[in-house]
Amino acid sequence: MFDDEIRDALYKRAVGFESDEIIEEYSCDENGNPVLAKRKITKKFNAPDISALKFLLEKNDVDESEYENMTDEQLLKEKNRLLQLLKEKENENEDANL
Repeated sequence: MFDDEIRDALYKRAVGFESDEIIEEYSCDENGNPVLAKRKITKKFNAPDISALKFLLEKNDVDESEYENMTDEQLLKEKNRLLQLLKEKENENEDANL
Protein backbone atom coordinates (compact mmCIF):
# COMPACT_ATOMS: atom_id res chain seq x y z
CA MET A 1 0.00 0.00 0.00
CA PHE A 2 2.84 2.37 0.84
CA ASP A 3 4.31 1.92 -2.66
CA ASP A 4 0.93 2.71 -4.23
CA GLU A 5 0.68 5.94 -2.24
CA ILE A 6 4.16 6.99 -3.31
CA ARG A 7 3.49 6.07 -6.94
CA ASP A 8 0.21 8.02 -6.92
CA ALA A 9 1.86 11.05 -5.30
CA LEU A 10 4.69 10.96 -7.83
CA TYR A 11 2.22 10.66 -10.71
CA LYS A 12 0.16 13.56 -9.35
CA ARG A 13 3.30 15.68 -9.07
CA ALA A 14 4.44 14.71 -12.58
CA VAL A 15 1.19 15.66 -14.35
CA GLY A 16 0.12 18.57 -12.13
CA PHE A 17 -2.80 18.82 -9.74
CA GLU A 18 -5.26 21.18 -8.07
CA SER A 19 -5.22 21.95 -4.38
CA ASP A 20 -7.07 24.24 -2.00
CA GLU A 21 -5.17 27.15 -0.52
CA ILE A 22 -6.71 28.28 2.77
CA ILE A 23 -5.99 31.71 4.25
CA GLU A 24 -7.41 32.47 7.68
CA GLU A 25 -7.34 35.80 9.49
CA TYR A 26 -7.98 36.06 13.20
CA SER A 27 -8.92 38.96 15.45
CA CYS A 28 -9.28 39.17 19.21
CA ASP A 29 -12.59 39.27 21.05
CA GLU A 30 -13.21 41.44 24.13
CA ASN A 31 -11.43 38.87 26.34
CA GLY A 32 -8.35 38.76 24.13
CA ASN A 33 -9.13 35.31 22.71
CA PRO A 34 -8.43 34.71 19.02
CA VAL A 35 -11.56 34.51 16.88
CA LEU A 36 -11.71 33.58 13.20
CA ALA A 37 -12.55 36.79 11.34
CA LYS A 38 -12.08 35.79 7.72
CA ARG A 39 -11.45 32.57 5.82
CA LYS A 40 -10.61 32.49 2.12
CA ILE A 41 -10.32 29.26 0.11
CA THR A 42 -8.89 29.42 -3.39
CA LYS A 43 -8.18 26.66 -5.90
CA LYS A 44 -4.55 26.52 -6.90
CA PHE A 45 -3.13 24.57 -9.85
CA ASN A 46 0.28 23.10 -9.16
CA ALA A 47 2.14 22.83 -12.45
CA PRO A 48 3.69 19.54 -13.57
CA ASP A 49 7.14 18.86 -12.18
CA ILE A 50 9.64 17.91 -14.88
CA SER A 51 11.91 16.11 -12.41
CA ALA A 52 9.03 13.91 -11.21
CA LEU A 53 8.03 13.18 -14.81
CA LYS A 54 11.60 12.30 -15.73
CA PHE A 55 11.87 9.99 -12.72
CA LEU A 56 8.57 8.32 -13.63
CA LEU A 57 9.73 7.72 -17.18
CA GLU A 58 13.06 6.32 -16.01
CA LYS A 59 11.37 4.17 -13.37
CA ASN A 60 9.04 2.69 -15.98
CA ASP A 61 12.05 1.84 -18.15
CA VAL A 62 10.95 3.95 -21.09
CA ASP A 63 13.61 3.62 -23.74
CA GLU A 64 13.98 6.99 -25.46
CA SER A 65 15.67 5.43 -28.48
CA GLU A 66 12.41 3.58 -29.09
CA TYR A 67 10.79 6.92 -29.96
CA GLU A 68 13.65 8.24 -32.04
CA ASN A 69 13.02 5.70 -34.79
CA MET A 70 9.25 6.22 -35.00
CA THR A 71 7.54 7.98 -37.89
CA ASP A 72 5.38 11.03 -37.24
CA GLU A 73 2.28 8.88 -37.58
CA GLN A 74 3.58 6.33 -35.06
CA LEU A 75 4.51 9.12 -32.65
CA LEU A 76 1.03 10.59 -32.94
CA LYS A 77 -0.54 7.20 -32.19
CA GLU A 78 1.76 6.73 -29.20
CA LYS A 79 0.93 10.23 -27.96
CA ASN A 80 -2.79 9.49 -28.16
CA ARG A 81 -2.29 6.16 -26.38
CA LEU A 82 -0.38 7.84 -23.55
CA LEU A 83 -2.95 10.63 -23.25
CA GLN A 84 -5.68 8.01 -22.98
CA LEU A 85 -3.74 6.25 -20.21
CA LEU A 86 -3.39 9.56 -18.37
CA LYS A 87 -7.13 10.22 -18.63
CA GLU A 88 -7.92 6.75 -17.31
CA LYS A 89 -5.53 7.24 -14.38
CA GLU A 90 -7.06 10.65 -13.59
CA ASN A 91 -10.55 9.13 -13.67
CA GLU A 92 -9.41 6.38 -11.29
CA ASN A 93 -8.02 9.02 -8.92
CA GLU A 94 -11.23 11.07 -9.11
CA ASP A 95 -13.35 7.98 -8.43
CA ALA A 96 -11.16 7.09 -5.46
CA ASN A 97 -11.61 10.61 -4.01
CA LEU A 98 -15.43 10.37 -4.15
